[in-house]
Amino acid sequence: MKTLNPSAPFRSPPSSIAGALPLLSNARHHPPRPPDQASASLDFDQDTVLATLASYSDDWPRAVDFFRWVSSRFIHTPATHSLLISILGKHFEFTLAWSHIISINPSPDRSVLRSHFNRLAAAHLVQDALDAFRRSADFGLYDAATFSLLIDALCDHRHVIEAADLCKNPPFPIDTKIYNMLLRGWLRMGWWGRCREFWEEMDQKGVAKDLHSYSIYMDILSKSGKPWKAIKVYKEMRSRNIALDVVAYNTVIQAVGKSDGVDRAITLYKEMIERGCEPNVVTFNTIIKLLCGDGRINEGYAFFEQMRKKGCDPNVITYHCFFRNLNRPKEILWLFDRMVNTGCRPRMDTYVMLMNKFGRWGFLRPVLLVWKAMEEHGCSPDAFAYNALIDALLQKGMVDIARKYDEEMLAKGLSPKPRKELGTGGFSARSSADIVSDDHNALSNVF
Repeated sequence: MKTLNPSAPFRSPPSSIAGALPLLSNARHHPPRPPDQASASLDFDQDTVLATLASYSDDWPRAVDFFRWVSSRFIHTPATHSLLISILGKHFEFTLAWSHIISINPSPDRSVLRSHFNRLAAAHLVQDALDAFRRSADFGLYDAATFSLLIDALCDHRHVIEAADLCKNPPFPIDTKIYNMLLRGWLRMGWWGRCREFWEEMDQKGVAKDLHSYSIYMDILSKSGKPWKAIKVYKEMRSRNIALDVVAYNTVIQAVGKSDGVDRAITLYKEMIERGCEPNVVTFNTIIKLLCGDGRINEGYAFFEQMRKKGCDPNVITYHCFFRNLNRPKEILWLFDRMVNTGCRPRMDTYVMLMNKFGRWGFLRPVLLVWKAMEEHGCSPDAFAYNALIDALLQKGMVDIARKYDEEMLAKGLSPKPRKELGTGGFSARSSADIVSDDHNALSNVF
């Protein structure tokens, strides 16, 4: 097994889309260069376009600029249309989002509508989501499949009561799949008593329960603090010769880990493999999280390497399991370096988590290294990222530089926290002229 080397130096790797990002770095103030001036070596495949759009998820005008600019070099797919709709919905630009949907030629597919339903439900605009469902008839998509997507979106965002009301007099027949969505919706609400009642109600109505029904209910029992009951349901499934898939096994492994400890979870993982069910990234993440939470970091690294050998690429969640439990800055930076070098793109909450962690420990240099990496990866910082940086700067008495970023937040329409040091908490700020004379040079010297 290859040995991990946390002592290796931190390096900020170039992004796979670094060639495209400079063309758009100032898109809000300057239009992107036209394609004939762009580098001929740039290839725009779907993954590149999706990654670039995702990097602008907190800056919708730049996302739109890029989407339009790349249209002359790339034929947009349902996936890229869906992501743009999601970005617009994230910023409540629903009118613009719907205008884009109706402009798609040929007509949009269900994944685009699902993205729109999802953002409307997340914004608690249930009636607007219902209106969008009715208007799907304009595209020939007003059917049971689209209704299922609507119910799924509502349940995903804690609007299960409204979803259940729709299912009392549905426009199309509902099946076990819809009942599973509602059951999962009650799970998301955390209404454990209603979950149990609904589970029993399915039996009373003669709804056939499938593997997914059992998987969801085991998850309910585990998350409601009764993992031993989830194990009981698992044994019941085994006694009925119901073949478990990887999702069901993942749920049971998590329940066993909570109830009986990580060693029992690893035993079940081995049993799973013996029964011919191959683990996936969620399986490994569950065990790694249990190991790291138990302080067994080295064993977590061993599973980390094992998952790669089995063809499961670690994802952001995998690295988060380690980041939350490691306590040495150098090791965290080494692992962050490995994360980006192996093609696992950090999320905004990755950067924020690390900056907050380093800031709590009083280490400013790692905070700035992570901030610099975030900018090099083309990610627009959100309010949480700015606040993490400002807090770290203030902790070191660098008030002038912190004020600069506080003002930058305001210019972007983001909401900074009230702070006494900056005079935004009811007290005058202390001048830091004796600490830093030039904020730009001070930050440059850190790197």
